[in-house]
Amino acid sequence: MLEKLDLTKSLNKAEYKEKMAELMPRLGKLQRECRRLGVPVMIAFEGYGASGKGVQIGELIKALDPRGFEVYAVKNETEEEKMHPFLWRFWTKMPSKGRIAIYDSSWYRKVLIDRFDKKTKKSELADAYRSICSFEEQLAADGMVIIKIFLAIDEKEQKKRFDKLLNSDETAWRVSREDQKRNKSFEKYQEMNEEMLRRTDTEYAPWNIVEAVDRKFATAKIYAIVAQTLAEKVEEARRAEGRKEPVNAEDTDIDGELRFSMSEQDKKFKNSILAKADLGLAYTKEEYKARLSKLQKKMEKLHGELYRRRIPVILGFEGWDAGGKGGAIKRLTEKMDPRGYVVHPTASPNDIEKAHHYLWRFWVDMPKAGHVTIFDRTWYGRVMVERIEGFCSRQEWQRAYKEMNDMEKDLADAGAIVLKFWMQIDKDEQERRFKARQENPEKQWKITDEDWRNREKWDQYEEAVNEMLIRTSTPHAPWVVVEGNCKYYARIKVLETVVEAIEKRLKD
Repeated sequence: MLEKLDLTKSLNKAEYKEKMAELMPRLGKLQRECRRLGVPVMIAFEGYGASGKGVQIGELIKALDPRGFEVYAVKNETEEEKMHPFLWRFWTKMPSKGRIAIYDSSWYRKVLIDRFDKKTKKSELADAYRSICSFEEQLAADGMVIIKIFLAIDEKEQKKRFDKLLNSDETAWRVSREDQKRNKSFEKYQEMNEEMLRRTDTEYAPWNIVEAVDRKFATAKIYAIVAQTLAEKVEEARRAEGRKEPVNAEDTDIDGELRFSMSEQDKKFKNSILAKADLGLAYTKEEYKARLSKLQKKMEKLHGELYRRRIPVILGFEGWDAGGKGGAIKRLTEKMDPRGYVVHPTASPNDIEKAHHYLWRFWVDMPKAGHVTIFDRTWYGRVMVERIEGFCSRQEWQRAYKEMNDMEKDLADAGAIVLKFWMQIDKDEQERRFKARQENPEKQWKITDEDWRNREKWDQYEEAVNEMLIRTSTPHAPWVVVEGNCKYYARIKVLETVVEAIEKRLKD
């Protein structure tokens, strides 16, 4: 593929000036329109060493308002980044709606430079490619414009540029030993690049190969690629401005026709995991205290081992309102070192969070190696409250199952223990707890009018939860249904599950 490129393409000075006189103001206008329409843009530059990534980024930003973009130079991982999944550092550098992020090298380092340097093992490649494609697919589906540019030069041109840089004390530092090593093994490294291009060239994030021997030609072509891509996306966004989603996408099928009401007989065909929960399971207060003390002592010891072994743990809690999430989390963490865990209560997204992909705020808060992060409510709000209340479209929540499975796979592949708990109670028990809260001045803050309103949609939530449990419980990130009518039983089951999962990992 790459060896067949015509790298002799060039522009003379007059042709270049004529092209740029048209393209630069056009790109500036498109940036302003992207900002107005809330279109986020990611531009990733890849290519051989000395192919001109830095130079071309410098040329590209000349047409852009500096208040609307940020450039990231992607080098070796920092110590902090090494303690997270490899895509974490790109989730944390995600542009918000209307902004542009430009990457001098990108998430492809994992399958290129790191692969060549044997930092990425051969056994890790398949998962790395899967993660990259999933990452781009998720973002593109959410409206992100992903422009990938590969700057191509040949071995002779690269050597020439390296020699020129090395001949000056002011520029010699820009050529590393690793750069020279890749030049000496140019064909081997070229094969890695070609494999990367083949495996990640997709409809939602295609590669644009730029012949970069002549820098004027490369600059003009990059401008044309970026301008054309943004023009297409701006036109799509303008058309979307005139369209309206149904208030509740759950009420319509794909064709927009009214769905029929499911009869009680028809409901028997629905899968139900929640119905299997034995809510009669219980412990006496004495049994509870004895088990709690033993398990908390184990948890205290295991928490230290997690830190020593650098194993991250991610625990997600979902459940009915008043289902006992807070009580279970409190007993779980009571004896843990507070320096090694954090609990994130998830509320409705704020304006900054709304300006990003819905998974962004969770990626930002993922633990580094050796730490524990507990989410009180999670990313699964997408397929529950957002689905039922119409805060996202049918298409958005339907694709979310795969997106969340893929995220959890990335976390597990990076060594994390991932567990998700559904705190299950019945409707009568919920009502009893609601009334108890209302009558207790110290707990009245826990009950709101919205809690009572949500009870009216119990059947809808139950259907959504059952589907969620079926579609997103995986070996690497299982759902655990916690029978919660008895708070004592629920707290012990959560602790036992976490302790068993950690002990199992420590034995591996």
